[in-house]
Amino acid sequence: MREIARASGVDPALVAHHYGSKEALWIAVVDQIADEVAPMVAKTAALREITGPGPRARVEGAVSILIDQVFLTPDVGMFFSTAATETGERLNLLIERVVRPFHDVFVPLLIDAIDAGEISRQDPDILFTMLANGISKTVAYSHVLSPFSSLPRRPKAFKRAVLTTALAMLG
Repeated sequence: MREIARASGVDPALVAHHYGSKEALWIAVVDQIADEVAPMVAKTAALREITGPGPRARVEGAVSILIDQVFLTPDVGMFFSTAATETGERLNLLIERVVRPFHDVFVPLLIDAIDAGEISRQDPDILFTMLANGISKTVAYSHVLSPFSSLPRRPKAFKRAVLTTALAMLG
């Protein structure tokens, strides 16, 4: 808690007063992330209600919505990477509050596109996980890509390249 307070430039007593414990602070961070991704979940859920575009176009829309969110909050990918190294209650909480809501609106779009033959037959949960993790880690850890590519230093071009590559993963 002292390190967090120091990094935040506040008195440790202030952090303790507002959160009580390191665990309560961690839960507050997860709740904040869940609040930040809620609009992404709602936009993705709304894609199933849209008539006109076919199932693949809806999946492409969902991928684009995800990429917009990841570029808006790239640190979430780093937080998730760190938190996901553990098993137990913390990981369960993160999955239930952040991952499952998005999974539950995205995977049906994948299933619709697979059933329509617009995406090759594959496991939709694996595809969801590879897309979500591949996109978030690529953006969050863009500093790892930087020695090999100038794209991370050109945000608009980087975002376009991530979208193009993610859509290519759909087959």
